[in-house]
Amino acid sequence: MKKFKFGNIKIKKADPQQLTDKLLLLNLYITQGLTLFIGLIWILLQKRNPIDILNFPDSAQFVFWGLGLAGIMLVVDFLLTHIVPQDSMDDGGINELLFGRRPFWHIIIIAAMVAVCEELLFRGAIQHAFGPYWTSILFAVIHVRYLRHWIPTAWVFLSSYGLGYIYIHTGTLWAPILCHFLIDLFSGLVIRYRRES
Repeated sequence: MKKFKFGNIKIKKADPQQLTDKLLLLNLYITQGLTLFIGLIWILLQKRNPIDILNFPDSAQFVFWGLGLAGIMLVVDFLLTHIVPQDSMDDGGINELLFGRRPFWHIIIIAAMVAVCEELLFRGAIQHAFGPYWTSILFAVIHVRYLRHWIPTAWVFLSSYGLGYIYIHTGTLWAPILCHFLIDLFSGLVIRYRRES
């Protein structure tokens, strides 16, 4: 029997254009599953109940905060795409590959899954431990495809800080989840239907 050696594992950067649709979706679902798992474990290690964190609030005030921040972020994003050179906002083509040919229902599922998993980890667990500033730095770092340019990296940081702010202000994780969902949904639909036109 041949022995497995960790030294034989080689990690190399993949060109997004080499990814098949199945591999891209598999990568997305695995990373979001890991994000959810780590978030739940971290919350439990903080001796907090994930179900309590995800309790739906009595007041609908969180909806206004989520919609308001999403509206501001979409306007700023629109302005950035028209002011900043296109190569400065390039994500390597990942979003185009992910949403470009995706059906409407699948874009909704992806946006909802990413919003819940990432907000549970970043706002629900990490922000509780380190605060919104360090959480936003980590959030920007995991969006590695933007790190080649400082403008999208700064924008991801500021977006994350805004999500952290509305979480603190409303006291419910559903405000940043709603905002994150709307941003991803709108962006995915724009990519999907701009391609058709």
